[in-house]
Amino acid sequence: MPGFIVAYVKYVDLFNRCIGRFMTYGIFLMIGVLMWSSISKTFFMPSLWTLESAQFMMVTYYILGGAYAIQLNANVRMDLFYGEWSVKQRAWVDAFTVFFLLFYLIVLLYGGLESTLYSLEYSQRSSSAWRPLLWPIKAIMCVGFFMMILQAISQFIKDIAIIRGVEIK
Repeated sequence: MPGFIVAYVKYVDLFNRCIGRFMTYGIFLMIGVLMWSSISKTFFMPSLWTLESAQFMMVTYYILGGAYAIQLNANVRMDLFYGEWSVKQRAWVDAFTVFFLLFYLIVLLYGGLESTLYSLEYSQRSSSAWRPLLWPIKAIMCVGFFMMILQAISQFIKDIAIIRGVEIK
């Protein structure tokens, strides 16, 4: 495989691995916010920001962790036949089905960009009592979709390498 393709795979995998591992600690931040929500509801006045903040954190957690999940092959598969196939057969199927994933992610990214631009243009806010701006979470979603597109392309390259009998590390 050409050096620039190997470099692409190496750097995309490294970037998504670093972001994914960092995002695994986001669960503790969510726990803290939800714990504060419970404490404040019990002993003080309920906080307006906790539920929506936890929702935004959860979206960030799973969207930015999506590329890492693709990298780890942690996505859900119909394992009825897949588990019995050879590595090369799996690579063939994955190399074919990645185009469906890419189409889906590109549509999500396009819609996310349109929605983010709308949110920026009109200073769109949530309809809750807290009323946070929505463009930051929409921008995070777009970044996550883009990271997943890059990782899906990386996985496609690795599948092609397996089919050709070449190893990419």
